[in-house]
Amino acid sequence: MRSFFRTVGARGLAAGAACAALSGLLLLPADVAESADHLDPPTRTDAGFDTTPDIPADIADVFAWHSNGTTKIAMTFAGPVATTAPTYYDRDVLYKINVSTQAPGTSPEFVIKFRFGKGQGPNDWGVRIEGLPGVTGTLEGPVETTLTANGVKARVGLYDEPFFFDLIGFRETRSFGTIRIRNDRNFFDGQNDTALVLEIPDANLGTIGSNLDAWGQTLRFGGNL
Repeated sequence: MRSFFRTVGARGLAAGAACAALSGLLLLPADVAESADHLDPPTRTDAGFDTTPDIPADIADVFAWHSNGTTKIAMTFAGPVATTAPTYYDRDVLYKINVSTQAPGTSPEFVIKFRFGKGQGPNDWGVRIEGLPGVTGTLEGPVETTLTANGVKARVGLYDEPFFFDLIGFRETRSFGTIRIRNDRNFFDGQNDTALVLEIPDANLGTIGSNLDAWGQTLRFGGNL
């Protein structure tokens, strides 16, 4: 699974996710969303096609923005799901956020990796993050907890699905040939994602006032999607 975005100056950008090494389209500085992609490829991640979908490895979206001298990055996955659904932590999935600070933007200067580990209790999960810019070694701790090191903050947990999309309006627009999308009807309302949220000082990235490119990936151990 793979998802791209680019941050430009102080503007926040996001990209829809794509799975199984398929590239997602970009949300460019024109502030127009080219695409957002959940449950893709549907034959592997959508329960309507696969009775055992790989929910934990399904990237939902990547969001990023600059503010107050830091870059915030959030990669959501395992969603959208109902608020009554459990969290989808899986120790056999490797999650990666690649960050490129130099042209051409297709080879990362930073590769941030995170994996989950199981504790003693049934709901006792922890996360290990490595490759954080400006942080030596790994950052480890329980999920649903803000972890900090050298100015970097990281948190993994369950969040309200942040993406807005009128799926009904989109389908009606395709059927009738006229714009039927409404701003008061959100398909993702009341649903959750799991997310890794990072706050990294721009100085750690070496990108003060500069652009960067990044993409998220998930890789399952013991087999391919």
